[in-house]
Amino acid sequence: MWSALEYACHVRDVHDAHHLHDIGAGTNDKAVLFDVDGVLVDSYAAYRRIWSRWADHRNLDPDLVWSHTHGRRPVDTIQAVAPQLDAAAEYSLIREFMANEGDGFPVYPDAAAVLRLLQNRRWGVVTSGRTPTVLQRLRAGGLPDPPVLVDSSQVRRGKPDPEGYLRAAQLLDVPAPDCLVIEDAPAGVEAARTAGMTVVAVRTTHRDDELAGAHHRVDTLSDTVPLISGWLEGRTHEPGNRTTR
Repeated sequence: MWSALEYACHVRDVHDAHHLHDIGAGTNDKAVLFDVDGVLVDSYAAYRRIWSRWADHRNLDPDLVWSHTHGRRPVDTIQAVAPQLDAAAEYSLIREFMANEGDGFPVYPDAAAVLRLLQNRRWGVVTSGRTPTVLQRLRAGGLPDPPVLVDSSQVRRGKPDPEGYLRAAQLLDVPAPDCLVIEDAPAGVEAARTAGMTVVAVRTTHRDDELAGAHHRVDTLSDTVPLISGWLEGRTHEPGNRTTR
């Protein structure tokens, strides 16, 4: 983890670069942060094909490789399952496979309605992907650009480290405990919890028991609407060990 001074200085340096447009909410407003894959974008099938192809290409166990991918940066997955390989070179190969997927990354049908709740409010995304790719997929699905987008290139350590979520809170000028996070992967849930945020897990890619660390668990993105509305109005709170089913 960075020291508080080191982290503050780094955030100051990147602050202007990663605001995609002005945020109209007041200084003390609460914020909502989203993961992208598995939350706003339905990328499960495409990424399963990509990682399986790469695993076969490198004579690795596809199931083992897949188990290390969720919520993590590709370079972190590569380093975990094949530390003998050049992670940067392998990531370039994976990006080639990704390009061959074309439009295999649709947004979830309920994503637009959920994001409409956040017009003129503080929100952003924290992703293990890269900004150009993420924006391309969101725009292709008719979704707005996030006011703040923290991607894999902007952090020293990816999820489950909390760095990405802490940076997003800084850029939004909102204390970490005032951020509600929508996640789908255990690594992301852990990252947000460690950051001191309240977490809603969507069961789009993982079983309920794998998401036990979340404060709330729901089936679909639409099911987050009451929780998001309640959060913005001060009615949704960290529920201790209770879970929204």
